[in-house]
Amino acid sequence: MCGIAGFCNTHMNTDAKRAAILAMNERMIHRGPDSGDCYIDESGSVVFGHRRLSIRDLTESGSQPMRSHNDRYVMIYNGEIYNASEIKESLKKDVPDTEWRGTSDTEILLEAIAQYGMDKALTLTKGMFALAVYDRDTGSIEFARDRVGEKPLYYGHVHGDLVFASDLDVIRAYPGFDNDIDGVALNEYLRYGFIPAPKTVYKDIFKLVPGTVLKFDKPYPEGKSRPYYDLCNEYVKGCTEGRFKGSVIEAVDALEETLKAAVKSQLVSDVPIGAFLSGGIDSSVCVALMQSVCKDPVKTFTIGFEDEKYDESKDSAKIAAHLGTDHTCLTISEKELIDVVPHMAEIFTEPFADSSQIPTYLVSKLAKSKVTVSISGDAGDELFAGYNTYWKTAGLYNKLKPIPGFARIPVGRMLSGSNNNTLYRSAHCMQSKNIAELHESVCYDMTRMTRDLTGDRLAYEQEYILGEQIRNGSADITDEMMLRDMLRYHPDDILVKVDRAGMAVSLENRVPMLDKDVLDLAFSLPAEYKLRKGEDGNLISKYVLKEVLYRYVPKDIMDRPKKGFSVPLKNWLQKGPVHDFAWDILTGSKLSTDGYIDKAGLDKLMRRFMESGENASLLWSVFVLEQWYRRYE
Repeated sequence: MCGIAGFCNTHMNTDAKRAAILAMNERMIHRGPDSGDCYIDESGSVVFGHRRLSIRDLTESGSQPMRSHNDRYVMIYNGEIYNASEIKESLKKDVPDTEWRGTSDTEILLEAIAQYGMDKALTLTKGMFALAVYDRDTGSIEFARDRVGEKPLYYGHVHGDLVFASDLDVIRAYPGFDNDIDGVALNEYLRYGFIPAPKTVYKDIFKLVPGTVLKFDKPYPEGKSRPYYDLCNEYVKGCTEGRFKGSVIEAVDALEETLKAAVKSQLVSDVPIGAFLSGGIDSSVCVALMQSVCKDPVKTFTIGFEDEKYDESKDSAKIAAHLGTDHTCLTISEKELIDVVPHMAEIFTEPFADSSQIPTYLVSKLAKSKVTVSISGDAGDELFAGYNTYWKTAGLYNKLKPIPGFARIPVGRMLSGSNNNTLYRSAHCMQSKNIAELHESVCYDMTRMTRDLTGDRLAYEQEYILGEQIRNGSADITDEMMLRDMLRYHPDDILVKVDRAGMAVSLENRVPMLDKDVLDLAFSLPAEYKLRKGEDGNLISKYVLKEVLYRYVPKDIMDRPKKGFSVPLKNWLQKGPVHDFAWDILTGSKLSTDGYIDKAGLDKLMRRFMESGENASLLWSVFVLEQWYRRYE
């Protein structure tokens, strides 16, 4: 795992360029504490920087920036290619006289790009990555990001220069950076708690969309993007000609085999490797499969909370004991959780309000004390219908569907003027034209306060992606919701949280459920195999995934309500040190002084929260944004 950065088309002299890239490298030393270097092209128009966290081939032969064997290409790369050995075997057949420098996946990936071209090489990969490749013959640069967005890549222009990096704070280190804040992006942040790609908090700076190659030709004014992997198309294929035809038991068999292979492939490492074990379904099934293919006890990690409403450490200890892992649990006091709060802006570098960032950071810090790589169970909810918003939305959809739009929508518009949050959310639901818009309303808990803060209503119409497939019966409305989460919530919230929290302590996180073969199988499974009625008539979420787990862990150990990996936001904001800290900076809000949020709307939000406890998540989002603004602006 590493950090990458660079810039192009600058008029600085060589010494100034070297100073600039070294300053950018210094900003991302946490992403790569083991070594760092830079490359300045002979023409002076392209500068690359790299910081390395050594995972595979710990020698100098794995260092970057790296030149291809034919000396045409220079690459900087952040990530892991799990099937690098397979790609290398193909290269040995096609280019048998290649003299390999070492055993790093970096060298293999670069040679695959040089031999096969960018798109074919990336299609061959199974892994996570963000990269930049400079073609010394043509002067062009190509950026690419993995299929689902596990690794970050920011890019854009600063005073006409093309600048890019793994971290937004690294771009801020570029000389003369003064890009304006994007007000539309701030509004989206207040709605979602994160900023969806391709936007960032700054104008003219963007996130590269997952599954995309972006090419800039000299003098690098504007890039042209193309997908090498289209998640929407792959999901549609899964719902149509690729639909799984077997029984639910056969689906469980297929999932066990596919996921076990993915876990095994991701154990490749020249440094110690472990796994998070929260006690939930997703992490437990990954650890169970991991232990099944490992001879020695797997090192597993969890954190416990003093508040039993949020604590799953006793449950994870039972699972660890049953599987025979080498388990480490650290119970965190509320004070230790709270002590992290002032550092969130520094760790995430862009406004990001998912409060589970705090325990995720702490468990990453715990794991880093013993390993350098950790396996994570993320993506189980999005791929196997684990969120309660899926069945809630489906139930509401079935109630609203019989009511004609000409009757329902005007009533919704009339209610949208209400100051009552329940009525306001209901108004949005009633105005929904399809399942996509309804899911949006249920997930993001729209409140009148959001509108009061921004003075603007975001565009509400949402694309109905699987409309045709749902109408012809090859897909289900649950498929639509899972796909939408995989396109936006998962890459821009969940994967941001996992990457930044891990990289803050120089820990590489790997996610087996995002293996391409697992994705293909998950997309093909009928929704009723995931969200399934039990014998008692109640819905069982993640059915096939749970059935895989029950082959390794007794059902009675797992049969308990889900607690999640969260913090008591409402209590924190109502009293105690977080309340005092939040109120101190919000009452003197610089965001409102500078016109980014409405002062009267903020005062109303704070007052209403103290009176009724409503809007805790929105208040937290504003608090996090204010911290970020003071830290960076």
